[in-house]
Amino acid sequence: MKKDIHPDYHAVTVVMTDGTEYVTRSCAGSAGDRIPLDIDPRTHPAWTGGQTTLLDRGGRISRFKNKFKGIPGA
Repeated sequence: MKKDIHPDYHAVTVVMTDGTEYVTRSCAGSAGDRIPLDIDPRTHPAWTGGQTTLLDRGGRISRFKNKFKGIPGA
């Protein structure tokens, strides 16, 4: 096998939207980094069945609604 072609996997802490954390291995960032999630399986309707609303982090939903507010169904 070729040397030095594989990514460097290291431990990172993933922070869910409700504040819970878990440690996993990733090639993103550097060792010991914290990766906060905007959407995770606890809040995304694909996993929850659409019963909860998405949190508007960064105003994306608000900007979309303002941009298309004159169009029915938007």
